[in-house]
Amino acid sequence: MDRFFTQKLCYRCGGSLENGRIMSMFNKECICMECCKKEKLDKDYDKASKADHDEIEKGNYNYKGTRG
Repeated sequence: MDRFFTQKLCYRCGGSLENGRIMSMFNKECICMECCKKEKLDKDYDKASKADHDEIEKGNYNYKGTRG
Protein backbone atom coordinates (compact mmCIF):
# COMPACT_ATOMS: atom_id res chain seq x y z
CA MET A 1 0.00 0.00 0.00
CA ASP A 2 1.17 3.53 -0.78
CA ARG A 3 2.83 5.34 2.12
CA PHE A 4 0.37 8.21 1.66
CA PHE A 5 -2.41 6.02 3.06
CA THR A 6 -0.43 4.53 5.95
CA GLN A 7 1.41 7.61 7.17
CA LYS A 8 0.23 8.61 10.66
CA LEU A 9 1.69 12.12 11.01
CA CYS A 10 1.69 15.26 8.91
CA TYR A 11 5.01 15.80 7.14
CA ARG A 12 4.99 19.54 8.00
CA CYS A 13 3.64 19.98 11.50
CA GLY A 14 3.90 16.45 12.86
CA GLY A 15 0.22 16.44 13.80
CA SER A 16 -2.13 13.50 13.43
CA LEU A 17 -3.64 12.69 10.04
CA GLU A 18 -6.71 11.04 11.62
CA ASN A 19 -9.01 13.90 10.56
CA GLY A 20 -7.89 13.91 6.95
CA ARG A 21 -4.88 14.12 4.68
CA ILE A 22 -4.04 15.62 1.33
CA MET A 23 -1.05 15.77 -0.98
CA SER A 24 0.61 19.18 -1.08
CA MET A 25 0.23 21.19 -4.29
CA PHE A 26 3.92 22.09 -4.10
CA ASN A 27 5.50 18.64 -3.69
CA LYS A 28 4.64 15.07 -2.70
CA GLU A 29 4.32 15.72 1.04
CA CYS A 30 1.33 14.21 2.82
CA ILE A 31 -0.10 17.02 4.95
CA CYS A 32 -2.96 17.50 7.39
CA MET A 33 -5.98 19.63 6.59
CA GLU A 34 -4.74 22.47 8.82
CA CYS A 35 -1.46 22.65 6.88
CA CYS A 36 -3.51 22.51 3.68
CA LYS A 37 -5.39 25.64 4.79
CA LYS A 38 -2.08 27.39 5.42
CA GLU A 39 -0.70 26.22 2.08
CA LYS A 40 -3.63 27.77 0.24
CA LEU A 41 -2.53 31.18 1.56
CA ASP A 42 0.86 30.90 -0.20
CA LYS A 43 1.28 33.47 -2.98
CA ASP A 44 2.20 30.69 -5.45
CA TYR A 45 -0.67 28.34 -4.59
CA ASP A 46 -2.83 29.19 -7.61
CA LYS A 47 0.15 28.72 -9.95
CA ALA A 48 0.94 25.32 -8.36
CA SER A 49 -2.70 24.24 -8.53
CA LYS A 50 -2.92 25.14 -12.23
CA ALA A 51 0.33 23.29 -12.98
CA ASP A 52 -1.05 20.20 -11.20
CA HIS A 53 -4.31 20.41 -13.15
CA ASP A 54 -2.45 20.80 -16.44
CA GLU A 55 -0.35 17.70 -15.70
CA ILE A 56 -3.43 15.65 -14.85
CA GLU A 57 -5.00 16.66 -18.18
CA LYS A 58 -1.85 15.31 -19.88
CA GLY A 59 -2.32 12.01 -18.04
CA ASN A 60 0.42 12.60 -15.46
CA TYR A 61 -1.11 11.60 -12.13
CA ASN A 62 2.29 11.56 -10.36
CA TYR A 63 3.33 15.19 -10.85
CA LYS A 64 6.04 16.09 -8.35
CA GLY A 65 4.82 19.65 -7.90
CA THR A 66 6.32 23.04 -8.55
CA ARG A 67 8.68 22.71 -5.58
CA GLY A 68 9.09 18.97 -5.81
